[in-house]
Amino acid sequence: MIVFDLQCSKAHVFEAWFGSSADHERQTAAGMIACPVCGDTQTAKAVMAPAVAAKGNRSDAAAKLLAAQRQMEAVSDYVGDNFVAEARARHEQATPSRPIYGEATIADARALLDDGIGILPLPFKPLVRSDA
Repeated sequence: MIVFDLQCSKAHVFEAWFGSSADHERQTAAGMIACPVCGDTQTAKAVMAPAVAAKGNRSDAAAKLLAAQRQMEAVSDYVGDNFVAEARARHEQATPSRPIYGEATIADARALLDDGIGILPLPFKPLVRSDA
């Protein structure tokens, strides 16, 4: 997996994970990547510092990831197993709504992307789930 900081044309910066640089390029060219804040599909790599981890900062990195997760969850709605249906319904809306996150199979996620519905995998389980 590779992580990129991306920026939409409205200057929102967000992080996205890809299987490879080629996956990123393919998804960008197909308009499959959407800003989680505004839904804009005009995205490009943002300037980012290289991740150089020292042995002593592993817990610091975990704390930063947890903080980012809490921030994402605070501005999004957890829709659980209804993610695919909610993503499709919200994609049809004329006005952007609050971002969502939830559960989807790989096949369902690929189908959403194939249909031009921008989604991003998250590198963590939702905190709101009882089994997370």
